[in-house]
Amino acid sequence: MDEVSVPATVASSEQSSELLGYPPDARLLIVNCDDFGMYSAINAAVIESVEEGIASSCSLMVPCPGAPQAMKLLSRRPQIPFGIHLTLVCEVPDIPWGPLTAKERVPSLLDPVGRLFSPTPAGRAALLGQARLDEIELEFRAQVDAVADAGLTPTHLDFHCLADGGRDDILDLTVALAAEYGLAVRVWLAPGRQAMRGRGLPVTDNDFLDSFSLDIEGKAARYAQMLRDLPPGLNEWAVHPSLGDEESQAVDGGWPVRRTDYEFLTSPQAREVLLQEDIAVIDYQAIQRVWSQSLSP
Repeated sequence: MDEVSVPATVASSEQSSELLGYPPDARLLIVNCDDFGMYSAINAAVIESVEEGIASSCSLMVPCPGAPQAMKLLSRRPQIPFGIHLTLVCEVPDIPWGPLTAKERVPSLLDPVGRLFSPTPAGRAALLGQARLDEIELEFRAQVDAVADAGLTPTHLDFHCLADGGRDDILDLTVALAAEYGLAVRVWLAPGRQAMRGRGLPVTDNDFLDSFSLDIEGKAARYAQMLRDLPPGLNEWAVHPSLGDEESQAVDGGWPVRRTDYEFLTSPQAREVLLQEDIAVIDYQAIQRVWSQSLSP
C-alpha cells in the first residue's frame, strides 16, 4: 500500500494526456495493480485483474517471497506491462522480506534489529531520517537488475509505501535511474509533478488514487461513481487486488481492501461503466516512450 494523501491538481497549459497524443477532452486511466509478488494470492488476483478485468498493468515487489512466482507468471505473459515497486519497507511480519543487497552493505536501511522498517509513520520517519542515498541506490539497482536478469522488461518505477520516494533526493535518484534504464517513474505528489511537467515529462494530471484510502463499505458503488466522475486528462489508480483466501487472511491485515479491489476490477460492472463513459484505460508503455525520448542518462 502507498501513502494516501492526495495532492491538488497541478495547473498546466498542456495536460499529460496531450503529451501522449490525446485530445484535451480525453479521459485516460491507468489501473495499476501494486504489490505483485508479495504472496501467491496477490499474484493470482493481479493476473486475473489484468487478463480478465479492467486493470492495465502491475508493479512487482522484487524482494518479496512471492516474487519468483510473479516473475515466472510475467515471463509467460510478455503482453502484461509491469513496473518495479521499489521496496524499502516490510509490513507483513508473518512473511518477512529483506533487502536484496547484503545487509552489511546497506545498514542505514535497517532498523535496530537488522530488519527493514515497517511502513508506519514512525517507521517511515526513522528510515527516511537515516537512509543513505548511496545505499538506497545499491538496493534500487539490485531490484532493477534482478528483473533484467530474469529476462523481463519493465515499463516504469514506482514506490512501495513511500510516496514519490519519501525524500526529494530519493525521487531525483529514481528519475536518474529511470533515464539510465529507459523507464518512466510514477510521480503523484504536487511538487514532484510540477518538477516533472517542467521537464516535459507526463505524470498524472489529476488526483491520484490509492485504494487503501477508500472505505470497504460500498466500495464497488464508489468505484463506479469515480469512473463516472473521472476528469479529462491522465488519471491513475493504484489498486491492490488479492483473492483474500484463508492464507491471505492469516498473514495480511489488509486483505479486505485487497479482496474488494479484486471483486470490482473483475466485475462486469467495471467494464460496463468504462464503456458507457468512453474512458481509455492505458498502461505505462506510452508514458515510458515519452520519458525515454525526453531523458538522457
